[in-house]
Amino acid sequence: MSTDRDTTQAITPSSFEPLNQGQQPETKGGWGWRRWLLPIAILLFTLVMAFLFTARSVEISVTSSTPADIDLGGFHLPLGGRYLMLPGVYALEVSAPGYVPLETRITVSDAASQRWPFSLQPRPGRVTLLAEPEGATVTIDGEQAGSTPLAALELAAGTHMLQLRHPRYLPLDETLQVAGRDREETFEFRLSPAWAVASINSEPAGADVLVDGEPVATTPASVEVMQGERRLQLRLPGYAPWEQTLAAKAGAELELGTVTLQPAAGLLELASTPSGANVTLDGDFQGQTPLTLNLVPDKPQRLMLTRPGYRRHSETVQLAAGATGRKAITLAAQLGEIDLRVSPPEAEVRVNGRLVGRGNQSLSLPTVEHRVEISLPGHRSESRRITPRQGLEQRFEVALQTEQEARVAQLQPEVTSALGQTLRLFIPGEHGPDSFTMGASRREPGRRANEVLRPVTLRRMFYLQTTEVTNAQFRQFLASHNSGQIEGNSLNREHQPVAQVSWQQAAQFCNWLSQREGLPPFYTQNQGIVTGFNPAATGYRLPTEAEWAWVARVKGETRLTFPWGDTFPPTTVLENYADSSSAYVTGRTVNGYNDGQVVSATVASYPANHHGLHDLGGNVAEWVHDVYQIPAANAPAETDPLGPQSGDNYVIRGASWAMSRMSELRLPFRDYGQAGRDDVGFRIARYAE
Repeated sequence: MSTDRDTTQAITPSSFEPLNQGQQPETKGGWGWRRWLLPIAILLFTLVMAFLFTARSVEISVTSSTPADIDLGGFHLPLGGRYLMLPGVYALEVSAPGYVPLETRITVSDAASQRWPFSLQPRPGRVTLLAEPEGATVTIDGEQAGSTPLAALELAAGTHMLQLRHPRYLPLDETLQVAGRDREETFEFRLSPAWAVASINSEPAGADVLVDGEPVATTPASVEVMQGERRLQLRLPGYAPWEQTLAAKAGAELELGTVTLQPAAGLLELASTPSGANVTLDGDFQGQTPLTLNLVPDKPQRLMLTRPGYRRHSETVQLAAGATGRKAITLAAQLGEIDLRVSPPEAEVRVNGRLVGRGNQSLSLPTVEHRVEISLPGHRSESRRITPRQGLEQRFEVALQTEQEARVAQLQPEVTSALGQTLRLFIPGEHGPDSFTMGASRREPGRRANEVLRPVTLRRMFYLQTTEVTNAQFRQFLASHNSGQIEGNSLNREHQPVAQVSWQQAAQFCNWLSQREGLPPFYTQNQGIVTGFNPAATGYRLPTEAEWAWVARVKGETRLTFPWGDTFPPTTVLENYADSSSAYVTGRTVNGYNDGQVVSATVASYPANHHGLHDLGGNVAEWVHDVYQIPAANAPAETDPLGPQSGDNYVIRGASWAMSRMSELRLPFRDYGQAGRDDVGFRIARYAE
C-alpha cells in the first residue's frame, strides 16, 4: 500500500536562504540617526513658520538710470522684488555704473510693510567747451574757469550757468545741462561780433579815419565800429576836421556816403599885455588872452580886445586856409580922476589896502575897479568899489557914521553891487500887504497842478536886483562863460541876460559876489558844490519863491494874473515873449504880439513893473532859491519860507522869450530843473539885515 511506502521515506531538513543576501538582520540598536529626522523636520518647520509669521515685508527702491546692485547684510529672504526681514538694523550697500556707491544702515521696524527709497548721486561729467573765436573767458556758476578751448572739466550733473566773454564779441549767457555719470560731453558755441561796419568816403580822398581818436583806415574805407556811441573823425592836412557821433549797433551796416571836407581855418595865436583881455571876433565872444582863434579862411574879420582899465583895441584880421599866425597886442592904460570927499576930515583913506592920506583926496587911478576904504575909530568903516573912467572926473562923498547911525542908515532904498547891479529895498507891509496867497485857484484858466494855493507872510526886509544878471556881469565870475546862440541869433552879448547857467552856478555866483564885497556867504559849499544855506547870512542869494511872487503879483490889494493885468492876450508891449518876429525860432507865438526881439533882449528894454523891476515876467525865466516841491493842499501859513536845505530840482519862475502860451505867461506859472537852459537866467537878492 501506498501507506507503507510513505512511511518508509526519510524526512530531511531544507536549507535556509535569507530574503536579502548580505542584509544583516536588524537588531535593537539599528534605528541610529533616523530617529532624529522627524524631530528635526518638525523644528525646521516650526522655525520657518515662526520666521514667516514674524518677518516684515521690506521694499528697497533705488533711483538711477542704470541697474543698481543691492547688497543687504543680515538674514533676509528675497521675495518678488521685496525682502522678508526680521525687525532690526541691517547694513546696506548700493552701487550702479556712473554713480557714487552708497553705504548706509536701515532699521526695520514692526510695521508689516515698509519701503526704503534711495537716490544715488551721479558722478561728475567730463565736459569740453569750444567757442569760436577761441580765447573767450569762461565763467561757470559765477566762478572763473579759464579761456576756451577748455577740456576735461569735471562738472556735477544738472544745470549750470555759463557765461562767455570776448573783448570784440557780444556776451553769451547759456544754460548747460550736464548728464554726469562719467560721461564725456562737448559743447560748441559761436560768438556774434559786437561791431557795425561803417562805409565812408571823402572828397578829397585819402583822409585818415579815426574811431574814438584811434586811426583805423584812410578813405575810402569800410571800418569796424564797436557797438555803442562812437566818435568818427576824418583828418586831412589842409582841411578842417570832420566829426560825427555814431550810434553803432552790432551787426549793422552804416553807409555814410561821401563827406566833402572844408578848407581848414586859419589859426591865430593871440596874446596881449596885460593878459586876460576879453576877445571878440565879429562881435562874438571868444575868450580871454592868451588864446588861439580859428579864422574863416580868406575872409576879413573884426578883432576886438577889451580889458577894464585899458583902451579898447580893434583891427581886421585875415588868414588863408590852413595858415597860422601870431599876434601880440599891447593895450594902452587909461587913467581916471576921483574926487573923494570924506567926513569926518580925520578919517583915514586906503586904496586897495594902501594908506593914501586923511580926509578929502584927489586920486588919479587906472580905470579898473579899486577898493577904497575909509575908517575912523568909533565909527562904522566904509568900503567902496570904485572904477575910474577916462576923461570923466568922478566925485564920491563918504560920511562915516557912528555904529548906531550906520545900522539905521544902511537900509538904503537902493544898493549897488560891486558889479554895478542895482538892488531895490523891499519892506513887506510898507510896499504892499505882508501876507498873501501864492499859487492859483483851480478855476483859473491855464492853472497847473503845481500851483497849489499857499498862504505866506513876509517879515524880513530884502533887496532885489532891478534887472536880470547880464553876460558881462556873470563873466566877471566865470570869464569863459558862453550863453550861446539860436539860429544865428546871439544870446551872448554883454548886456543880454546870462543864460545856460545851472542853479548851482547861479548860487555860486552869489557866494562869489558876497566874498568880493566881504559879505557872509548865504550858501554853504563843500568841494565846490552848494549843499545848503545859512538863513542868518546877509550875503547875496537867489530870491525866494515867496519874495518873487510877492514883487510880481502883489499890487496893493490886487493880485496880478499877468504882468499887464488879468486878461489875455496882452494889448501893449510890456515884456519879451515869443512874438511874431521869433516864429522861425520858437515855432509858436503870441498872436498879434511883436516886441521887436527874436531871442533875449538887452536887460531893461521894457517898462519896469509896479515895483520898479524890469523883465520880471519875460525876457528869460529866472532861477529862485527854493527846492522844487508841490505844497500840500490846505497847508498852514508860513513866514519867510526858505524850503529844504537841498534837493534834486529847483524852482523856475516867470516866462521867457521862448514862451507864448497863456498858461506860461501867467505870473503863478511854476517850472523846475537844475541844468542850464537857453531861456533861463537869474537875478540876485539879499536880506537887508
